[in-house]
Amino acid sequence: MSHFKERTDNTCLNCNAETQGRFCHVCGQENIEPKETAWHLVTHFFNDITHFDGKFFSTLKYLISRPGFVSKEYMIGRRASYLNPVRMYVFTSAIFFLIFFSLNHFDEKSVKTDVNGHEVEEVAKMDSAAFSEFTKEITDGRPMTRDEFAKYVDTSRKKGTFRIVSGNYKNKAEYDSLLKAGVKKHNWLERKLVYKQIELDERYQRDGNKILASFINALMHSFPQMLFISLPLFALILKLLYTRRKEYYYASHVIFSIHLYVFVFILLLSLIGLSQVKHYLDWNWINILLFIGAVYIFYYQYRAMRNFYRQGRGKTIFKFLLLNFTMMVLISLLFTIFSLLSLLKI
Repeated sequence: MSHFKERTDNTCLNCNAETQGRFCHVCGQENIEPKETAWHLVTHFFNDITHFDGKFFSTLKYLISRPGFVSKEYMIGRRASYLNPVRMYVFTSAIFFLIFFSLNHFDEKSVKTDVNGHEVEEVAKMDSAAFSEFTKEITDGRPMTRDEFAKYVDTSRKKGTFRIVSGNYKNKAEYDSLLKAGVKKHNWLERKLVYKQIELDERYQRDGNKILASFINALMHSFPQMLFISLPLFALILKLLYTRRKEYYYASHVIFSIHLYVFVFILLLSLIGLSQVKHYLDWNWINILLFIGAVYIFYYQYRAMRNFYRQGRGKTIFKFLLLNFTMMVLISLLFTIFSLLSLLKI
């Protein structure tokens, strides 16, 4: 409720219904004077932020400490004390991907060049004797100097190894002439991929590492859409697994799925923070915490299913395994589709 002055007229400005008190019983709008000062706008903004934060953190507390509880509360109608699931998903996913993309970006230098199965950084750390023996394998007997090796690596990086399709074509005209002559018999998808390879070769001067970096970035930026599509599919599988439980509508499974995804976002943010600490401080024991956190995601999912659907341990474990196996297949399919779309988009 705002602190603005209540109108003396009892006619709602929004729907023209006669109000009974400060709020309209038809549309819910507060019956206050419509004129606002700049100060009122500022205080209203901060009141909304405070209200959002209060609901967010109270919802988050129960979401973390009591798996499945918030979903059950929302399902039976106790909703005023909790943040709307869709708003919570949008907020947490936006924060998660903002941090994720700020920490993960690939360019051609990020794609490591391997030399005979060894990373370049490993070769650079070799002592003189080991370095000479190693480079003899490249030159068939003559050891390289480190300057020669640096030029060799630079040339390898410029050549690149990533190709969408096999075969080298100078331009589209050459490829079209081969298709017309019947030398190449490609279906629609193969033709699209070859055209894309020719386009990328022209754009990046046949630098395979630049093409690979561009593809990885495009694929990474499709993760939000991939997860968004997977969410209703996750809920659909739950609907099929619990089809005999008539009190659970599809919307109930969607709410459960949203809360589970939100928890995963929050936990992954914590794991990303831990991995950054390990990166800068080189504390290997943090790997144990990262492993425990990754395993806990599945334990949390099991506990949430047990608490929300109220079934025995055996049935819940069986449905938990079936759910995750099915989702693994669907995620693999989605990943393949989005990989192809990312290739065609770069």
